[in-house]
Amino acid sequence: MRISINTFRHLFAFALLIGSGLIFAQLNAGLPMVELKTGIYRIQAELADTPERRQTGLMNRTSLPMNSGMLFVFEEKAGHCFWMFSTKIPLSIAFIADDGKIVNIEEMQAGTTNNHCPKAAVRYALEMNKQWFSERAIGPGSVISGLPKK
Repeated sequence: MRISINTFRHLFAFALLIGSGLIFAQLNAGLPMVELKTGIYRIQAELADTPERRQTGLMNRTSLPMNSGMLFVFEEKAGHCFWMFSTKIPLSIAFIADDGKIVNIEEMQAGTTNNHCPKAAVRYALEMNKQWFSERAIGPGSVISGLPKK
């Protein structure tokens, strides 16, 4: 079966449109966005700044675009712990102090109930694809700028 070049072009354009829509849906499920920076890296982060948004987090996502993540913002500094029971992708989480310094980073496996907690009371936590921080030599003491003030 032969397909004309015009039919091929239309099918290709349709596939690109559907694919880009799926990527956008994976990135932004209607959540506000914030741009963060650390060193030379820019991060497009969805904001989880309400109890409902924090509870849902990145659950049921099947992918996360490169240099994109989710920033959890809490009203008060505390030992906010995270787990991955309904999360389908492995993630890294950086617990961040009010001054933007990373307190600690944890690697989290998809579908687990292990608790991942900060080593000090924090107001912010940033989830990224697994090993995002380590692959860029970003660790405790590194600074994340652009954090929203609560």
